[in-house]
Amino acid sequence: MKGRISVLVAVLVLALASVAIPARGASGPSVTLSASQAGTGGSITVTGSGWRPGTLLMILICGRSVPSRGVIGGTNSCANADGRAVTTDPHGSFRRKLPVSEPPVPCPCVVHVATVTGAAADADAILQVAGHAVRPLPAESAAGRLSVLTDTRLEGSSGLLTWFGAPPSRTLVFTVGNVGSSPVENPVFRVGTAHGVFAPQWDEQQWHGTVAPGRKARVELPVELSAGAHGDYTVSLGYGGRTLAEQPWGVGRPWGVTVFWILLCLVVPAAVFRLGMAVVDRVRPGVPPGRALHRRSLRLIGPALRVPRQGAPSSSAAPSFASTLPWFTPDADPGTAVHGRLSAPHENGPTTPRKGNT
Repeated sequence: MKGRISVLVAVLVLALASVAIPARGASGPSVTLSASQAGTGGSITVTGSGWRPGTLLMILICGRSVPSRGVIGGTNSCANADGRAVTTDPHGSFRRKLPVSEPPVPCPCVVHVATVTGAAADADAILQVAGHAVRPLPAESAAGRLSVLTDTRLEGSSGLLTWFGAPPSRTLVFTVGNVGSSPVENPVFRVGTAHGVFAPQWDEQQWHGTVAPGRKARVELPVELSAGAHGDYTVSLGYGGRTLAEQPWGVGRPWGVTVFWILLCLVVPAAVFRLGMAVVDRVRPGVPPGRALHRRSLRLIGPALRVPRQGAPSSSAAPSFASTLPWFTPDADPGTAVHGRLSAPHENGPTTPRKGNT
């Protein structure tokens, strides 16, 4: 009898231990709360395990959602202003205090934890916000349902215009499969773009085609950001009120715009300076004729008034202006005085050839 009681106690202890300590890594990332109910203005402690080490996570309180169906309506159903971010430790665990606030939609509510960078992963934990409205979730349709079968990816590259601030654009490519019982014709997807940890801006895009039950199809949707966008962005894909996938997108800085402004700051001041100098030259008063003549005479007599060097001949001697042309000798130089006077050579001079009979 005592042996049976001891075996029963051991089984109960093992069962309680398996319930209290969830299997780590067996079912992916998990989230637990310090309290299942809290009022606005209070706070709860969120603990997670089984996540990738060193991963940035976003913690939000979302309405109109349950763990089995996810967050219906995406982060638009969450209290984004009171969200918190946390980075997992080397073991893939975290612990963070979260303020309790009412989401923009009625409950049932959950604490939604999702990755910000890297591969998409999320986990939800039920939270009852005291005093917040509660309404039933919309019924699930029994018709065709689409699910993403492959990882999403962004195709395309940036061109020269994007380097100068043009809107960056890519093509979101993924494969969906119809897991319902009826075909899905021309489904309307919701593509959202979010910068950093901010809520995404959603845009509805219709894909033209039909996905039969049990079939799959390749879907391509264009994605475009605003002009001059740069930094870390996240592209989200939604369908039927649920977020199906998220894809990170790193956008480079448009350095062409920076180069343009630098050149503009250099060229404009130089042009203004040149224009100002031209105006100054035009409106400046002219030099009077008498003063101009005086300056010209000073320039002409300036070389003759040089100060003689030490040891040079006396300045009383008349400067020699003999010609240096090769066909003039010092005796025949026209600038040299002959017998004390300046005159042209006579006909009967010794240098004048005599006329003879020809």
